[in-house]
Amino acid sequence: MTGCGMNDAKSAVDTYLKQYKTLDSEVLVDLEKVIEKENLTEEQSEKYRSILKKQYKDLNYEIVNEEYDGDNAYVTVKIEVYDLYKEQKNAALYLEENRSEFNDRNGNYDVSKFIDYKLDKMKNTTDKIDYTITFTVTKKKDKYVVSQPTENDLLKIHGVYNYD
Repeated sequence: MTGCGMNDAKSAVDTYLKQYKTLDSEVLVDLEKVIEKENLTEEQSEKYRSILKKQYKDLNYEIVNEEYDGDNAYVTVKIEVYDLYKEQKNAALYLEENRSEFNDRNGNYDVSKFIDYKLDKMKNTTDKIDYTITFTVTKKKDKYVVSQPTENDLLKIHGVYNYD
């Protein structure tokens, strides 16, 4: 997904981030790609989809700096998102200490039970975290376009960036 062209870099980044908040169709296509990477049941996929949609809608951001270098610009943004990474980490720690809770009737570990537990923790979190992202914006035909963010920056937007 790229930001729509704008007359300045700051506006292009603002429009790009608003696409997340409004659940723009391009964002939803990318969301499906994120979900496909996980090995989830249909019910788990739906739960994860709703978690990420909430993450996007509740995303808060502030543009804190804008620098130009010819046709390139760098726009630094402070974002606030739900700390889903912390919930994933806490769920993994809980699993280590309580593995038998996630066993099936035969006493075998059931990864699906753990995924359900982890998704419930992610869904119910209210803890937030701030990240800083610097977007690269390029002037093309008199309009500024946001370049594809790095994988780490996308993880920050999703709230699952490993900050340890």
